Amino acid sequence: MSVTILAIESSCDDTSAAVIKDGYVLSNLIAGQEIHRSYGGVVPELASRAHQANIVPVIDQAIKKAGIGLDEISAIAFTRGPGLLGSLLVGTSFAKGLAIAKDIPLIEVNHLQAHILAHFILEKGKEDKIPALPFLCLLVSGGHTQLIVVKNHFEMEVIGNTIDDAAGEAFDKCGKVMGLPYPAGPVIDKLSAEGNPDAFRFSKPVIKGLDFSFSGLKTNFLYFLRDRLKENPQFISENLPDLCSSLQHTIISILLNKLIKASSLTGIRTIGIAGGVSANSGLRNVLKHEAEKKKWQLFVPPFGYTTDNAAMIGITGYYKYLNNDFSGHEISPLARFDL
Repeated sequence: MSVTILAIESSCDDTSAAVIKDGYVLSNLIAGQEIHRSYGGVVPELASRAHQANIVPVIDQAIKKAGIGLDEISAIAFTRGPGLLGSLLVGTSFAKGLAIAKDIPLIEVNHLQAHILAHFILEKGKEDKIPALPFLCLLVSGGHTQLIVVKNHFEMEVIGNTIDDAAGEAFDKCGKVMGLPYPAGPVIDKLSAEGNPDAFRFSKPVIKGLDFSFSGLKTNFLYFLRDRLKENPQFISENLPDLCSSLQHTIISILLNKLIKASSLTGIRTIGIAGGVSANSGLRNVLKHEAEKKKWQLFVPPFGYTTDNAAMIGITGYYKYLNNDFSGHEISPLARFDL
């Protein structure tokens, strides 16, 4: 019997809905929120209000694009957390209401687990290339930077974590200092292609084990610009591509060194990357080069499944459905929700 999952993602500022049938994505729609750009970051109250306006039309269009009827939905998967509580409440409440109305099961999904399981999304007419288990995943986003041993779809061990800021936050905060729009990560990636990665040197933290730290880099970058601007008020505008390229090179170097160490310690040579920063072209290129050198099997999700999206919630919900892992309607969202 076919299993059709309607998925809802509302953890931050993107309202997304998707339909997954038997592991294949039939639709995956995302409504962004441009209003946050003028504030230089996501404003939680504005985000939750926008979700309320977007959620019905996004879900309606996802169902229509998938070519299914409401009666064909086997279960509803939704993001329980981690994320912004107000945003999560919108998705959770809608999922509960529709599940009750259609008398179908409800499936809670951990947003971080979903990012990792995005590697298992299948697309009609495309080669089914999924990692063999176990594999080592570098999960890197605006809120998280982790190294995870994925033993199976439900058992995951975090072996490295950020002790302060995430890599994506370092991109955005340093970009803000340079006057770049939010989110700064994609802008820095684009400008990096025009710059020299060795033009400037920034500090790299000395953290034992497999943990990460990016707060020191942010501080070093801030003080570096402060001192240079005293000498030359036009320093940023005159050196923007080189600044972006040098910053990106430093962040990628930190990530790569820990990933190489983790692969060596665990003996795992099947590597995956996930999360919004996995869309970074510099990171992808460096990992492809390293994979060829070290004979890794590297798995990189398509761009559409790297940032927050409901397809990754749907594929996680699909595997949980097969495992009879359902949620009660008393469940509430969690701003903090570890793997």
